[in-house]
Amino acid sequence: MKSFKLSLVAISLLFATSYNAQFIDKLVKKAEKKIEREAENRTQKKVDKTIDKVFDKAEEGIDKTVNGASEQDKNQDKSQKNGLPNEKANSNAPKLSWAKYDFVPGSEIIFEDNQEGEKNGEFPSKWDLDKGSVENANFDGQNVIYFIKCNANSGGNIIPLIKNNTQDYLPEEFTVEFDAYFGEQSSSYLLFLSDTKNQIKLDKTMRADDKWLRFHKNSADYNQDIEAKFYPGFSGAKYDKTAKWRHIAVSFNTRALKAYMDDARILNIPNLGYNPSGISLGYHNPGGTTVGYIKNVRIAKGAVPLYDKLLTDGKLVTTGIKFDVNKATIKTESIGTINYVVKMMQDHPELKFSVEGHTDSDGEIVANQKLSEARAKSVVEAMVKAGISADRLSSKGFGESKPVSSNDSAEGKAQNRRVEFVKM
Repeated sequence: MKSFKLSLVAISLLFATSYNAQFIDKLVKKAEKKIEREAENRTQKKVDKTIDKVFDKAEEGIDKTVNGASEQDKNQDKSQKNGLPNEKANSNAPKLSWAKYDFVPGSEIIFEDNQEGEKNGEFPSKWDLDKGSVENANFDGQNVIYFIKCNANSGGNIIPLIKNNTQDYLPEEFTVEFDAYFGEQSSSYLLFLSDTKNQIKLDKTMRADDKWLRFHKNSADYNQDIEAKFYPGFSGAKYDKTAKWRHIAVSFNTRALKAYMDDARILNIPNLGYNPSGISLGYHNPGGTTVGYIKNVRIAKGAVPLYDKLLTDGKLVTTGIKFDVNKATIKTESIGTINYVVKMMQDHPELKFSVEGHTDSDGEIVANQKLSEARAKSVVEAMVKAGISADRLSSKGFGESKPVSSNDSAEGKAQNRRVEFVKM
């Protein structure tokens, strides 16, 4: 501003010979005042903008405090409440979203092991050992199957105890589910689609231990890396060091196979190229430095599409909706079945269902009755939240009073722990 004033003075001197000096002096002072006002206005505008930004930030903080969290924090908190792995430790980790999860487990349970009643340090009672070292343990507050670190590239391999396991015991449609724990270091779990101990000579065209799917923390592949896919949000250049449980699910239909990891479909194989004949589970620990844990293993026979069952039977019966032990909290992997029924009701607006809960015979009769009622109500609430009108649904529970199988085995109990959608 000072330089500008000097310029005005110079101009006044330059024209002093032809203009009245007094007039020029007034003109200069007027120009100076105008410049000062303009400078003040511009300065004030900048100050106002700065103040606005400060208040905007403050209001954002207030909103976050009042509402509880940002959307990202809400999603993470929701994941924790639903029992999902907490991935806050890894800022690059994608957030789980089960809204489009479409895995629907088979309705007839062939094999079930939730590690109920197992004793620590003993070999798992529902399994046989092919190789390695495996035993029961309690990890993360739950009973698990423990693959003990031993020699490099081998953490163990186990086979379910199933009758006639030297023969092909898998139907043309089946599903397999289990939970697997991944630590900070690299490791993987192998799902063999044959009994690697008892079915070695069953298929002359391919060795039993060559039929496998492999699950890493954020990816899956099959049969010597024919196809490898990553969990959405990860790539081969990234390695997630966050320790977490993953829910693994596999669906096979005649020749096509789909594999899921938590809420995402990882593999979609249109033609597997061989006939799965049995199941084995193995753990791969490079360098012999890591250990593995699995739990909640289920093999189930697939069924005809649920809508076809509804037309013939007037109801849908599913064991695919699972709950926490002695609670009405729906497990996240159950969302695929719920999504299926929700989509069916959206496609057929005339459908109305009585959602009916059933339990096994463990526990007291009165407690099981209340539990079945609470579980049915939880399913209705989940469906209403997904967009189904509440007046199209009702809920009731029958406790242990209507078993469909014997409660003398884990498979029978699992079959009795069911939810039925009865057409109204």
